[in-house]
Amino acid sequence: MTGTQHAGIDFAWLLANLEIAEIPYGVDDSPTVGKVETFILGPKAIYAAEAFVLGLFQLYPTVYFHKATRGAEKLFTELLMRLIRIVKEGSAKNTALPDNHPLVRFANAPDELENTLALDDTVVWGALSMMAEAADQTIAQFACRLRDRKLYKSIDVRTKVARHLDPNGENTDDVIDKIDLTCVRIEEKISEWTSENGGVVPRVLIDKAKRSPYQPVEETKGPLDRINVRTAGDQLVDLKMRSSVVAALKPFKLFRVYVNDNDDAAREAVDQIVKGEMVP
Repeated sequence: MTGTQHAGIDFAWLLANLEIAEIPYGVDDSPTVGKVETFILGPKAIYAAEAFVLGLFQLYPTVYFHKATRGAEKLFTELLMRLIRIVKEGSAKNTALPDNHPLVRFANAPDELENTLALDDTVVWGALSMMAEAADQTIAQFACRLRDRKLYKSIDVRTKVARHLDPNGENTDDVIDKIDLTCVRIEEKISEWTSENGGVVPRVLIDKAKRSPYQPVEETKGPLDRINVRTAGDQLVDLKMRSSVVAALKPFKLFRVYVNDNDDAAREAVDQIVKGEMVP
């Protein structure tokens, strides 16, 4: 639906090569305590499994972590948190929503299942025009921006830092560590600036995320949380142990800052902080 040509996955071949086998499992750091039946892939599907992992991983930077997608998510998150806070404080009238609106009922009692089930796309989209008239400025402005798709402008901090510290794109572990540390310092200074120069409506929104292409065995929740394949020698192994392609993949990380497009001072402050911290 997004038009991307990534993620060409051969589902038919993967399904055709599904098998059932018993996989040993343990509890925490204890040795094997038993076996559990689960789906595995036969040896003919190893390359298709690689394509599956690569295809899913490519969707994160191109679709799920796209700057517009994340920018809208940040505005919606801030809007929802603000709405819940105001309703909890007993000032629901400042949201411009009626007391029986599904969003207000959810804010009052989020643990009640029926209040969660009452929320869907139509409820949220329909509420934006009402919330655009809210007395609370954050709710009013963010509702307008989401309704009219006037998102905050994105500044891709991590990309700027990576281009400066790793112009040749070597992506070695040492360089990645240096990029990580620089981004941490920048985030701290931006957070300080935001605390000291905050307005009624948030001027700067920070967005960080990390996606691992394939979790190491020690970080998974057990044998059912990874792709198990049967080798040509009839051994059951984790895909990462069988595929040098999957084993070589490194996590995708993002660090962006979203700034009000009408706030030149905030944008200049972020730019100066980033430039000041990008030392070789």
